[in-house]
Amino acid sequence: NESLSKLRIRYKDSLINKSLILTGFKTLQSGRTSGAGERALQERQRQHMARGLPKQKPIAGVKEVIVVASGKGGVGKSTTAVNLALGLMANDQSKSVGLLDADVYGPSIPKLMNLKGNPELTDKNLMRPLVNFGIPCMSMGFLVEEVAPIVWRGLMVMSAIEKLIRQVDWGNLDYLVIDMPPGTGDVQLSITQNIPVAGAVIVSTPQDIALLDARRGAEMFRKVNVPVLGLVQNMSVFQCPKCSHQTHIFGSDGAKELAQTLGVEMLGDIPLHLNIRETSDKGQPVVVSSPDSPEAEAYRRVAAAVVRRLAEHPR
Repeated sequence: NESLSKLRIRYKDSLINKSLILTGFKTLQSGRTSGAGERALQERQRQHMARGLPKQKPIAGVKEVIVVASGKGGVGKSTTAVNLALGLMANDQSKSVGLLDADVYGPSIPKLMNLKGNPELTDKNLMRPLVNFGIPCMSMGFLVEEVAPIVWRGLMVMSAIEKLIRQVDWGNLDYLVIDMPPGTGDVQLSITQNIPVAGAVIVSTPQDIALLDARRGAEMFRKVNVPVLGLVQNMSVFQCPKCSHQTHIFGSDGAKELAQTLGVEMLGDIPLHLNIRETSDKGQPVVVSSPDSPEAEAYRRVAAAVVRRLAEHPR
């Protein structure tokens, strides 16, 4: 018992000594990391982290990748991604555009693009995208039952994303629009670290709570060196179909003010309109089903602004 007590005392003493050493090291380190020393330390940390990151590899046949993201769900990100892709092609018929649904847990592209079925395989064992309105599309929604929940852990999701990106025969595309999941998690990091992304489009409503998360999304892309092309203010205004009175249900100009704060461009305003909701639910996006409508024109203006911003930020 006496020897056991001595061992316990020595163990406690060793823990105290280790704690004192660590405390002293942290104090010494904090004293050394002021001014130029702190910047040098940050640079060494950046280089150390960079060595552990995967090397970016372009997607075969794809010239430029545009990610459409939002800090939170329910702001119309997927609808914006679909109509952006269609707007890019409507503005320039010579351009080929693809659409990738990276929202593994809640795929919306099959419904929005009115697509069903399983992808066929090529001779090289690559999946052929399903096509509608001239846009090749790939989504987890094509690989599972429509109402089946995706109950996966992070590693399985990363594997699925890798397959949706690398094991698809995209052909030759000028633009691949990626509909990102909401938030700033594993999927966003995996995509931005594994493939060169030409730019990010951030979608938000003017509501304060949505803008907080939109800002987090924009800051995340900056941290991983992806150019933020600008913000899209969705559901900006509701116009009564009977009296034409305009109501800013979610607030007014919130995204514009955030764009100014972040120093990025405001790409456009999309109204809260029944036509957008109805055409989306039918799988007939407004850009193709009502091309002469003000709503379709709003999406085409956003697409034109995106192309202009891409030209300003060549990768």
